[in-house]
Amino acid sequence: MTEENPGPPPGAVDARFTLAAERTMLAWLRTSLGLIAAGVAVQHVMVDFSNSTARFIFGIVLILLGAGAAIAGAWRWYRVTHALEKGGHMPGPATVWALTGGIVVVALAFAVFS
Repeated sequence: MTEENPGPPPGAVDARFTLAAERTMLAWLRTSLGLIAAGVAVQHVMVDFSNSTARFIFGIVLILLGAGAAIAGAWRWYRVTHALEKGGHMPGPATVWALTGGIVVVALAFAVFS
């Protein structure tokens, strides 16, 4: 670092990493809100869906997937922040793969049942 920008003191976390972790958590929350909005839309806007039971199940699954994404994002943010401050391993991609798998399953099921 230069004299004008000495960087963080020894042992401190660079603010850029902390802010990047926060932006990532906010992206998880945006994804969560999108999934919840999609679930509400399926339940209340798509009234001409061929099967009301399937519509109800799709709506609930999307809402639960959105709630899970919010929890997963907050948990990952906590783990990343903790790893940055205390050292240790960063969280792996398991939650990203789980959310991706959930969205793919819902999309395929929606394509089959709609």
